[in-house]
Amino acid sequence: MDFILASLADGLLLGFIYGIAAMGLTLIWGVMNVINLAHGPIIALGMFTVYLLFTFLGIPPYVGVLLAAVFGLLLGIIIYLIAVQGVIDAPHLSSLLATFSVNMIIIGIGTAIFSTSPRNIDLQLWSVSLGPVTLQGTRVVASLIAVLVTAALYYFLYRTRQGKYIRAVANNRAAAELVGIPSNRVLALSFGIGAMLATIAGALIATFLPFNILAGGTYELKSFVIGVLGGLGNPVGALVGGLILGLLEGIVPTFTQTTWVPVIEFVLFVIILLVRPNGLFGGEQ
Repeated sequence: MDFILASLADGLLLGFIYGIAAMGLTLIWGVMNVINLAHGPIIALGMFTVYLLFTFLGIPPYVGVLLAAVFGLLLGIIIYLIAVQGVIDAPHLSSLLATFSVNMIIIGIGTAIFSTSPRNIDLQLWSVSLGPVTLQGTRVVASLIAVLVTAALYYFLYRTRQGKYIRAVANNRAAAELVGIPSNRVLALSFGIGAMLATIAGALIATFLPFNILAGGTYELKSFVIGVLGGLGNPVGALVGGLILGLLEGIVPTFTQTTWVPVIEFVLFVIILLVRPNGLFGGEQ
């Protein structure tokens, strides 16, 4: 029982980070019906942003998270303008190929510069013991930041003008354009925010786990599962999906080998797609 409680605590804390990673993917899908296959490499770029700032400039990792967020926002807008804007109204295969091309470009350049050797940030914080459960400070802080980012995203989407523009374009782009909303700018901002959330997730993961340029691919796959759990097109619901997946990853290794974790995740993914195609919490249409 002690081992189960400790595993559930680790899984829950990790689930917050999973939720942030999935928010970016599902936000882009919800607004523009584009599956961003460059999501994984963008997460990896967030990891390397914090690593490079800390290693070469001595910038504290949590300050680096803020800078990684700015970098992700600008990178997402650039990717949209260069690779996605021209195929936004084309068949889904066109946008898939466009974002897959960006995926391969980032991985190719990143591998040439950084290789695939694992890196890590030597960051030690406090730890708290609650009976059989020991909470590492780095994971707790990362989870708290994830909650704050979720709250900020919710406030932005539902309480600011630009957020309401994004929701209007997601609901009906043609109608939004008729009332004067600049849909192209809104789409660029949405893609930028999606990439920003990805780099934040990568930056937070880098504070307590080793990584390389290919590490983002794992979290991209998890983001698809979380997107279905939390509701396709529902970025805030992605946090709930992330918690569910984190708890699943915490509990499964206590009963079987860890190699079964991805199998169970994707079996769950397929079952939910068959039963609830729009996700458990039904993304807004």
